[in-house]
Amino acid sequence: EEGLYEKNIQEAVRLIKEADVLIVGGTSLGVYPAAGLIDYYRGNKLVLINKSTTPMDARADLLIQAGLGDVFGQIEV
Repeated sequence: EEGLYEKNIQEAVRLIKEADVLIVGGTSLGVYPAAGLIDYYRGNKLVLINKSTTPMDARADLLIQAGLGDVFGQIEV
């Protein structure tokens, strides 16, 4: 329930609009205003990672229904 700084929101919107790929993880996309930031993405490579379904699942180019720890734990560096 903490407020977001307007400057931070504006910068996030700018970066999201310019992104080639957007990876969103660990959120149900149900808490605003942060959940609304996905609406600014104009690219065609949207990746959603979340254990449960979200309202944006149909928009995802890649949908991974798993926990972030499980997904990123499988990445070898």
